Amino acid sequence: MVELIQTNDIVLLSALQAELAAHGVETVVLDTHTSIMEGSLGVLPRRLMVIDTDAFLARRIVAAFQEDHA
Repeated sequence: MVELIQTNDIVLLSALQAELAAHGVETVVLDTHTSIMEGSLGVLPRRLMVIDTDAFLARRIVAAFQEDHA
């Protein structure tokens, strides 16, 4: 698995997951439970991951999304 982004922004994570899913790229968010265990204060970042074979496409989608929403 490859990490695309690490962030505390759960809205951004959700938006990126939706955008990637719309292009047929499946994602996994890691560290969600760790973040909850620390009291859901948003201190610990969550990681958005994809499988290796989708990494190139996923990075392009994330970059385009961030450009459009900057």
